[in-house]
Amino acid sequence: MARILQFSDVHFGGENTGATEAALRYAEADKPDLILVTGDLTLNGLPREFKAAQAWLRRMPGPWLATPGNHDTPYWNLILRALTPFARYGRFIGPAFGEAASAEGLVVQTVTTARGAQPRLDWSKGAINLEACHQTVTRFRAAPPHALRVVACHHPLIEATGAPVTGGVYRGDEAAAILAHGGVDAILTGHVHNPFAAPLVCADGKTYTIGAGTLSLRLRGTPPGFNRITATTDTLTVEALGWSGSHFEPYRTWALPRRAAG
Repeated sequence: MARILQFSDVHFGGENTGATEAALRYAEADKPDLILVTGDLTLNGLPREFKAAQAWLRRMPGPWLATPGNHDTPYWNLILRALTPFARYGRFIGPAFGEAASAEGLVVQTVTTARGAQPRLDWSKGAINLEACHQTVTRFRAAPPHALRVVACHHPLIEATGAPVTGGVYRGDEAAAILAHGGVDAILTGHVHNPFAAPLVCADGKTYTIGAGTLSLRLRGTPPGFNRITATTDTLTVEALGWSGSHFEPYRTWALPRRAAG
């Protein structure tokens, strides 16, 4: 069995302080194999926001892995955002372009979808490198057959039904197809601030796109929260937990059948 806690869109500078503190306590009690943070640790990419995010991550009770979101660039400094978009992220958090982690029954690869600048007006939208997807699939082939294969990025590659905002990922459809045909079990994302879980329609239908909510004050119709993801040989269970104001409680749960190991 493998277990992940997925936090996303904490937006330090606009975080829900009660929820972020309670999330640390929950992680301490739950003892997951890995904590994943799928982007937007900060609100405007300011040094003081990154320092707060860094301090929070250092208090995590176990191994963690993060990938940047569009808000983790110098959001309102267009020159820095275009020329050195992830310099601050690298200084305070870690490498911005692709990190890997593994535990018993689990392999994870981050793929960056955030961009500082791109040839369209809305720079908050995503883009993905297809070669990075091919490399991830190749690396995952060495994992044990029953291991949970997870890709983490900030923007949903395929738009979530009913989501309040779109990821608008360049090459998202192609990337999703590469990962699905390559046997990836789950693509974990943030950005939309609402939890979801759904199968990709390509390949065998056993690759799932999974989104976490937000631990910030920037709510879009659902309470602050995060995902608890548990994998057995047969089932991938996604529990979206919501903040009540005093504790986290079940908000929604999905039980997703896994593909048979080859």
